[in-house]
Amino acid sequence: MSFISSKACDYLLWALIAVYAFVTVVADGLPKTFGSPINVPLAILVPLCFAIIHGAKRYDAIDILVFLVLCLGISNVMENLGVMTGFPFGPYHYTDVLGPKLFLVPLLIGPAYFGTGYVSWVLANVLLETDRRRDPLATFVVPVVATFIMVGWDVCLDPGSSTVAKLWIWEKGGGYFGVPLTNFLGWYLTVFLFLQTFALYRAYRPEPLVAPPLRSYWLQASVFFAVIAMDFPALHYATQSVAVTDATGRIWQTGDIFETFAIVSLFTMWPIAVASFAVLLLRREPKTSPPAFVRSTVR
Repeated sequence: MSFISSKACDYLLWALIAVYAFVTVVADGLPKTFGSPINVPLAILVPLCFAIIHGAKRYDAIDILVFLVLCLGISNVMENLGVMTGFPFGPYHYTDVLGPKLFLVPLLIGPAYFGTGYVSWVLANVLLETDRRRDPLATFVVPVVATFIMVGWDVCLDPGSSTVAKLWIWEKGGGYFGVPLTNFLGWYLTVFLFLQTFALYRAYRPEPLVAPPLRSYWLQASVFFAVIAMDFPALHYATQSVAVTDATGRIWQTGDIFETFAIVSLFTMWPIAVASFAVLLLRREPKTSPPAFVRSTVR
């Protein structure tokens, strides 16, 4: 079963990007006007919807379902393992801010991995131009690059979510605004595991479906990632500096935290978005488009 491309579907994807920009960049930049308790759930669920729809245009429904199951399953196992043992992230636990939990981990955490993980996977394929490559080198290199892209997002996200918002607590603190280095190493391991597993699964599946117009299709993922990156300068713009304390009693200034995020996002996440824009704009489009969603059986 495959999803049929249509203008309505294309408009829906752009609409999801717009909604995400509103509940993150706009709402975080103007919290007194647009702040709402539903913004955080929407900021997680909208990327999930985008990933399912965008991914279904590229793969069979079963393939994007496999991506979702691998992501939710592996991330939940690793996160629960982390809360119980401290491996691989370091000692931490979740508060009740994010709502209901599956065992020790909020239900919203898995979808957060999925949405950004899928966009990172797409951008790695754009930058490496490996979308239709079936060789072993591409199978192993794409997850490595995609994982770096996604962990770059967490480098900007984690201290604000933990030290400031208290969505989770680093019990022994850490040098990066209360977050330890082990967190990012654990993130890399977790994301790499589900992306590499999906890459190995895809190596034995038929080639992706063609999704014309190619440039517009890939640009949607690039724009989505750029919007994700833009949220951190918006947070910096709206943040008044106050003192916050981590679990060890160490005091940090929120102004320093959010200014650092803005700098890091502009020079780590934005280069990925700009590079993907450049690759797509410089890529030569075929003079004639192939029939929509023709599956190639040639290996």
